[in-house]
Amino acid sequence: MDWYEKLNTYFPVSEMKSKVQLDALLLEKGEHYIKDEGKYHIVMYAEFDTFIFIDFLWVSEKARGKGIGHQLMEKLKAKNKTIILEVEPINEEEPDTEKRLRFYKREGFQYAKAITYQFHSFVSNEEIMMEILYWTNDTTSEMTVYENMKEVYNQIHIYKVENIYGVTPKPVSEVLHFQK
Repeated sequence: MDWYEKLNTYFPVSEMKSKVQLDALLLEKGEHYIKDEGKYHIVMYAEFDTFIFIDFLWVSEKARGKGIGHQLMEKLKAKNKTIILEVEPINEEEPDTEKRLRFYKREGFQYAKAITYQFHSFVSNEEIMMEILYWTNDTTSEMTVYENMKEVYNQIHIYKVENIYGVTPKPVSEVLHFQK
């Protein structure tokens, strides 16, 4: 099974990007969009000057509970940048949603409570609310996380959407909101 099949098997289709879009990001934004792949893991992330956005983190079911996820997080934390990611709200029918959240909380991530994000899946043509989590070792504010997420949306999430999916994405102001 190749890396895309592994991600596509584990993550809900509503959270996936197409392989064409991911390949374009890796090829055309390779200095910022990175795939770290090993026998038991895949991490796809975008690294910006002041923060990292984790797009996908997958650890093989065979290797879970052995510290691989923690090691991957430590590697990213060592870059000394705020780390941001999105998670779907806990779904009682899908136990992995709760496990993922527990893992990120153990790793020191916190909710960006002032941010709401209406994620549009261009693969499944669904809109779902996603929660924003972040880790920081300094005093990064939720407003900064919000500004960073706007950059993620514009640079990563809607990259080549019109060409690949044939739809015009909503402007960031319609999907991402900061509530004071």
